Order: sequence, then structure tokens, then C-alpha cells
Amino acid sequence: MSTKDPLVRLKLIDSIQRLGVVYHFEEEIKESLLLHHLVYLEGNDDLCTAALKFRLFREHGYQVSSDVFNEFKNNDGSFMDCLSNEAEGLLCLYEASYLGMTGDAVLEEAMEFSVSRLKSSMKDLGNNLAEQVRRSLEVPLHWRMVRLEARNFINVYGKEHTKKSSSILVELAKLDFNIVQSVHQRDLQELSRWWRDLAFEEELCFARDRLVENFMWTVGIIYEPGFSKCRIGLTKLISILTIIDDIYDVYGSLDELELFTNAVDRWDIKAVEELPNYMKSCYLALLNFGNGIVYDAQRDHALNILPYVKKEWARLCRAYMMEARWFYKGYTPGLEEYLGNAWISVGGPAAMVHAYFLQLQGRTLSADESLDCLKALNCGSGDLFYWASIITRLTDDLGTSQAEMERGDVPKSIQCYMNEKGVPEGEAREHIEGLVRDSWKKLNECAQSCGLPRWVVDMALNMARTSQCIFQHGDGIGTPGGVTKDRVVSLFIEPLS
Repeated sequence: MSTKDPLVRLKLIDSIQRLGVVYHFEEEIKESLLLHHLVYLEGNDDLCTAALKFRLFREHGYQVSSDVFNEFKNNDGSFMDCLSNEAEGLLCLYEASYLGMTGDAVLEEAMEFSVSRLKSSMKDLGNNLAEQVRRSLEVPLHWRMVRLEARNFINVYGKEHTKKSSSILVELAKLDFNIVQSVHQRDLQELSRWWRDLAFEEELCFARDRLVENFMWTVGIIYEPGFSKCRIGLTKLISILTIIDDIYDVYGSLDELELFTNAVDRWDIKAVEELPNYMKSCYLALLNFGNGIVYDAQRDHALNILPYVKKEWARLCRAYMMEARWFYKGYTPGLEEYLGNAWISVGGPAAMVHAYFLQLQGRTLSADESLDCLKALNCGSGDLFYWASIITRLTDDLGTSQAEMERGDVPKSIQCYMNEKGVPEGEAREHIEGLVRDSWKKLNECAQSCGLPRWVVDMALNMARTSQCIFQHGDGIGTPGGVTKDRVVSLFIEPLS
């Protein structure tokens, strides 16, 4: 609050966010941005300031126009060549361009301009700035997993800022990272006991055993120390979901899968008698988990969420069943038909609805407000959760389709497009990557206009970001090791010195 210079204050807010300590300063940041927004349209900023302002305001839900960048254009509508010498400003412009929405032509031009100029200037940049540019061109800031960005940015910020005030912020970030890491370790200890008690490894030896990787998913969605209950519950959901996915994909016969789908639809413990032995423990684990969340919501918030929990699990298993039928028939759907089912089968809607209820602890919504909010989240083609799930599905396919096809899974988006259009794999991949970019624009639109609490919006954005991280270098869940193992170690095992 003692920082008076507007640009210095904006850079400080940006640094606090990237260092992972934003949850300590939420009210101060809200107040500061509100103050800055009152004078936002005054203009007369340099490129770096204008781009940083724009990005921060859009990140926090303010509806600001990209027309602010027109003042950096020539009369013919092209960006000024003199900007090519402003490497920091170009990087800020590039990062701001990823907050674009459908039809945001100015930001499309800004992205093309900044990318070409940054690439051509890389050899002339200092080591630290060159490394930041390289990382941003690989994955823009808006798409990065928040917790992993904090780990990486603490080192970057410490090298760049040596003033006493900055060193205090770095020290805070390091201490906070280690404290939060210890909370995550306790979460994992509790989850490990739960996972061992389920004893799935004998009856379901064909299924993936990926508890730690599943936990990384949930840390990507919500890392703050006060939400252990949400992380633990969400990891349980993803772990059970992964086992069920493998039953449908690689093990169950079509008749057995029909039985399981019907049993989930009934949500009745008596249905276990009709299932094959290898399905029984999984079905019981699902009922115990779902009913436990229902009980907690009734006890803590006087909410009956059973219809919502049943609906999401039934919808998920029906989506798995559809893919199983396609596989057994040897049928390859068109891309649109595939995505109409796959945005559900990826587990995004189920994860988001459960995370919503698991996060209600400590929130200020009343029972009526909570259910009204959930009704507004009822997933449809223009919905916040829909676009977050589409991004999760497409990035998953880009990273895993080859491995999943080899193990006998249904064709993914890449193969569906190849079959539909008669194009080679490389062209199909480029098309899917384009769909990811377009879906981010739709998600940005929803984040701005949905009218939902900011923590719900952040949850959806973070799911999409985490999928980008996990599938960036291939199947980060199915084939642990390599980059995924390094990230697990840095997030959960090695503290910062």
C-alpha cells in the first residue's frame, strides 16, 4: 500500500501473483486494481505499462477493450516498427494477447507481431530475459500451471531484483512455498493411507496406479493451504475415475460395462450383487466417496447435493459407455460427434462440480446462493466448465492419443479429424492445436461474462492450465517419469533453500 508509482505497483501485483503468494494479499490487490481502473482510460502509457495493465485487469474480470493497443499502430493499421527495440514491452504485449476473445482482431495482430519480433531479437537479449522469452514462446503465462510457475518464478525474480524490498518478497515467497509444500505432503500422506486401504492393485491390476500424478492435478486446480479437504476429495475422485476409465477402455466386456453403467445410474448398494467380482470394490468405493461428499454438504451447509453427484457420475459413465460401443463396433466418429461426448468423458464436468462443493467450506455463500450458483454452472455449449473441459480433452489427446491407440482405446480427436478429412497426422495435429487456441478465447469470454464468483472462474481456468502442463510433453499420467517426475519432485519433495 506504500507503493505510489502506478507502474511499480502493477509490476508488484504481477510479481505477487506469479510468486504464488497472492492469497495473502487478495483484498489489497482488489482495492489497488479498483483504484487503477478509475484512471485506466487516461492512456499515454508506454507499451509495457499498457500491456501489463490490460492483462492484469482482464485476469481479474474487468471488461477492458483491446483498443488501447491501437495507439501503438501506424496509420495503415500495422504495429510500429520502433517497438521492435522494446523487448520487455514486446514480451508484455505477447502475454497480454493470450487474454484475447473471439473476434479480438487487435490481439491477434499483437500476437503475430510480438512473436515475430521476439524470435528475431532473442540473440541480442540478456540471459535472464532471453530465458523468459523462450519459456513464454513455449507456454504463455496465461496457460501455465500456477503452482509450477511460482516455483520457477521465485528463481527468476530473485536474479532480477536485488533491492531490499524485493529480497523480502523473495524470502516471503520461499518460506510460503515450503510451508504450503508441507501441507501438500500431509495431504499426500492421508491419500496414501486411503489408497492402500482400497487395495485395488490385486483385483484391478490392469488399471493405472497414479495417485501422486492425480494429486498434481488437484494442486494445479487449487493449491492454497486452506483447501486440503478439496484437494483430498478431488484426488479421490480422479483416482476412482481413472480406474473406471481403464475398466471401460481396456478390460470390461460390453455386457459387463452395461451392467456397471446401469449400476451407477441406480446409485444403489444392492446393484453390487449384479456386477462381476472385479467391478464390485470399485463400485463400492465410488458409492462411499460420493455419499461421503453428500453427507458433508448436508451436515456443514444444509445442502442436499445427492442429485448433482449422481447426475455427474451417471453422465460420465454413459460417456465412457458410448466410447466403448464405438470401439467394439470399430466406428470412428467425426470430430464434432467425438467432442460432443469427449468433453464429458475427460472428467472435467464431474471434477468441477465436485470441486465446487468441496470448496464451499470457508466460503460465504448461503445454501440458496450455493445451489443458484451451481444451476448457473449447468454445463452447456456456452458454459465456463464446457470450454475448460474441451481444452482438457484436446490437450489430453495431443499428448496421449498415440499411446492410447496402441493400448486399444477409441480413436481420439486427431484420428477422428484425419479420418473425416482424409489428412495426414501432422495437419490434424495443427488443426487440434488451433482448436485449443480458439477454445481458450471462448474460455476467456466466459471468465469475463459468466457472473460467477471469481474462485469458481479460477477453478475452471486452472483445470485448463493444468491439462496444458500435464500433457505438454506427452502422457504425463499414463507414463510417469521424465518431466512429470521432475515436476512432482520440485512441487512436493524438494523444498526451496
